[in-house]
Amino acid sequence: MPITRPEEFWSEERLLVEATFDVAGLVGHRYRADDYYEVGREKIREYARAVQDFHPAHWSEDAAGDLGYAGLVAPTTFISTAAMLANRKLFETVITGYDVFVQTDQVFEMYKPVLTGDRLISDVELSAVRRIAGKDLLTITNTFADQTGEVVQIMHTTVIGLTGEDVAAGIGEAIERVVMHGIDMTSRSAASAVPAHSAANPVSETGPSLSPTSRTRVPRTAVRFEDIAVGDELPARVVRLTRGDLVNYAGVSGDANPIHWHDEVAALAGLPGVIAHGMLTMGLGAGFVTGWLGDPGAVTKYAVRLSNYTVVEAACAGSVEFTGRIKSVDPESRSAVVVIVAKSAGRKVFGLATVDVRFE
Repeated sequence: MPITRPEEFWSEERLLVEATFDVAGLVGHRYRADDYYEVGREKIREYARAVQDFHPAHWSEDAAGDLGYAGLVAPTTFISTAAMLANRKLFETVITGYDVFVQTDQVFEMYKPVLTGDRLISDVELSAVRRIAGKDLLTITNTFADQTGEVVQIMHTTVIGLTGEDVAAGIGEAIERVVMHGIDMTSRSAASAVPAHSAANPVSETGPSLSPTSRTRVPRTAVRFEDIAVGDELPARVVRLTRGDLVNYAGVSGDANPIHWHDEVAALAGLPGVIAHGMLTMGLGAGFVTGWLGDPGAVTKYAVRLSNYTVVEAACAGSVEFTGRIKSVDPESRSAVVVIVAKSAGRKVFGLATVDVRFE
């Protein structure tokens, strides 16, 4: 059976009920990542290149310094690379029994810009399980604190867990044949065998405090609050994507899922072809906004609901067109909400995408 498009699970006609699958009993399972993630100067540049974000603050210390930063600023969605490492234990030993995961929603809450040299520790939690149209939707929450002990970002990822009934037979074997060494993408024993809250590194019940930096520092934006109004449109941007871009993003981000670069696996998963990573299109969308804004650290929240795929053929490049408009403004905080529309081959890739930004 082909994978249903993510937006079909969100129809208003569908009843939302608590999941009855065993994984529901694991809600609240949490742990702390075994090691910190050190943000490297060249890793920031690699990631910026992978999401085609050429804002100077990601590439030049002098440009970052002009905006008041002590080092290169990580792109908006960069933290997802650290989350891939931190979440591996959850997917390999806790959330088991699924053959494929399809990403549907992503929310980034920014409390402090991530800079070169930051040492990030992630608390990982299976924070919600819901059932819609017979499918399990699982939300994983990553809370990242830096070396000062303050929370710099919180990331919520929602995926649909698909079993062998939802995908073609043999997909597991096909993945094993092509996936890189050192990555285990196979199903394990029943998730219910792992007690909730068990972990080698338990999380404190209180946890670190949220950094106030992103909401108190004065942004150095290219656009001033006085010059914007509800309904204003951002300059459109069209981004081209080749299979090489997908392979590069897979390597830089750590997302080795073959549906993003291998035709056979994509077909067995019920997809129309090799598709771009959802997080890649989100990274492109974030750069679209911060390029206009002028200060990457002026974003306080980025939320995306995926509704379709960006198919990238082997013989030709795919493309994504980004447009945006200002949905609302708040004079007291000198902030605004920007709505992004992303389209590929005439289809909307984002069902709903918003970016909360602050202005000088």
